[in-house]
Amino acid sequence: MPSQSNSPKFGHLPLSSSGPEPCALTGAALLRSPYHNKGSAFPPEEREAFKLYGLLPPNVQTLDEQVQRAYQQYSSRADALAKNTFMTSMKEQNEVLYYKLIQEHLKEMFSVIYMPTEGDAIQNFSRLFRQPEGCFLNIFDRERVYDDMAQWGAADEIDYIVVTDGEEILGIGDQGVGGILISVAKLVLTTLCAGVHPARTLPVVLDCGTDNHQLLNDELYLGLRRPRIRGREYDDFVDTFVQSTRKLYPRAYVHFEDFGLSNARRILDKYSTQIPCFNDDIQGTGCITLAAIMAGLHVSKLRLADMRLIVFGSGSAGTGIADQVRDAIATESGKSEEEAAKQIWCVDKPGLLLKSQGEDLTEGQHPFARDDSEWKGKDHKDLMSIIRETKPHVLIGTSTKPKTFTEEVVKEMAKHVERPIILPLSNPTRLHEADPKDIIEWTEGRALIATGSPFPPVKYNGKEYEIGRLMAPSTQSHADRVSMMLMEGCHRLAECNNSCAFPGIGLGAVLSRTRLLTKTQLVAAVKALAAQSPALKDPNKGLVPDVTNVREISVQIAKAVVKTAVEEGLATEKGIPEDDGDLEEWVREQMWETKYRPLVRVEKEGASSFAKGEAGMGGTKREAKEQ
Repeated sequence: MPSQSNSPKFGHLPLSSSGPEPCALTGAALLRSPYHNKGSAFPPEEREAFKLYGLLPPNVQTLDEQVQRAYQQYSSRADALAKNTFMTSMKEQNEVLYYKLIQEHLKEMFSVIYMPTEGDAIQNFSRLFRQPEGCFLNIFDRERVYDDMAQWGAADEIDYIVVTDGEEILGIGDQGVGGILISVAKLVLTTLCAGVHPARTLPVVLDCGTDNHQLLNDELYLGLRRPRIRGREYDDFVDTFVQSTRKLYPRAYVHFEDFGLSNARRILDKYSTQIPCFNDDIQGTGCITLAAIMAGLHVSKLRLADMRLIVFGSGSAGTGIADQVRDAIATESGKSEEEAAKQIWCVDKPGLLLKSQGEDLTEGQHPFARDDSEWKGKDHKDLMSIIRETKPHVLIGTSTKPKTFTEEVVKEMAKHVERPIILPLSNPTRLHEADPKDIIEWTEGRALIATGSPFPPVKYNGKEYEIGRLMAPSTQSHADRVSMMLMEGCHRLAECNNSCAFPGIGLGAVLSRTRLLTKTQLVAAVKALAAQSPALKDPNKGLVPDVTNVREISVQIAKAVVKTAVEEGLATEKGIPEDDGDLEEWVREQMWETKYRPLVRVEKEGASSFAKGEAGMGGTKREAKEQ
């Protein structure tokens, strides 16, 4: 992830990443501040000005030298969980070094700082706990929510909030209060992938109890040891959080993460018209999948407005994808959402979704239920029959039903379209709907394929189809790893996941200070991602760009979101450039970078909370610093 030079043209912005930083801390207090600490890299003039002589070894080192030593320490840890714990400790000491180390070893470390190792850390949260990170809100202390959140900063000091209730974590289920670590991990990705300033983020967990019996019977468990509270009391608690956020941090963007299936969509639907918010499990999966579809359609020389799609598996991931595709069709073609939805057939356990299924349909499924009259006298329970009738261009699997894309199913689809786009996205690998090797053989190499799990290279007709891999998927859900890989020729296949989408979307929302995150903004974000597809220049290349280019991807996505927010009249930030080149500089200048900025000493009186080492630290730590 190459760093871009900063632009002095926008160096005056409050979020500028150029120039010196004011600092009111000295001595040991400065060394304890993870956002200011440089450790052995403090230059002589700063050691003098900030009273650090005697507190550090005399040799001044560079950040690169620190990274070298830190990597040796990291490599000495015995297993992935020990490495994860080491990285957590480093983050608490030196944020710049933490992120720089990850950037230098991204592919090796991603599965350690995120999934699957972060899943192990979440499951062992109460046993590995050393010190708190983030905001813990208790459903029995609703009257304290406002005050508890107020400890984290002034109105203009929090930009990005990730909140979870811990019910459906990363494919490992209900983890209760341990869910705070997924909020932390998602915010790490927003900083790593999009340069959102780490001191201006807030991880939150809503502790409503847990239905995980292992946790309930664990005497060391740190959360509420009682079954989950649901219904009106739960809804009131969530609303108290949202309304407190609106009052305390009116310009902040809220990211809902890993809420239970019964709550995720209705919470998003309720608050998406009130605040700028996003649900990665629903919208993130849809965005990244839609980007792959758009690139595949380009290779197929087919318009989105003419595409026919079957979604096999209509849970939150499947209907989230259907939502994004429908919205994109409507935006691109001018059709109504209802008309656009007619190009999508959603299939679940009972077969094709039909309106007569009534109350058995979830909120997410209702918009895609077909009129029963369309299927009178036709088989609507069998996937093969549905494909034969609808002749889809795209087939998506989010069913977790292994081997359901059989040879007969795939060949039937390939009869009707020249370049079938087939996306078996279920993971882990044992749950995939079809093996890419089989799909290639059954379609004689014509299929364009995206998977949700890693696969070994595939050989067909003397060509090797190499499949790239970034993250081990053993405990991941659809929303956390959707690898997009074009099975074409002997070229290396690019790989992408939700971290190519949600950080850039969040950055655009933060920088524009949009009042709402709209469907149109999300479509613009997807188009910006799809526009960077290598397949647009060479159909033998990957459908989506590689994750190693994620900061550049985020710049383009953020630009698209900002421009669309301005066009919709929703952007509240002043002075957003109209010129495209200036807008790109404006975005880049406000992306936090892994570099040590010069420190300028200021007096505590009148200094900002960041200069005093309070930003991102929470009220308890602030009070401790003031004693």
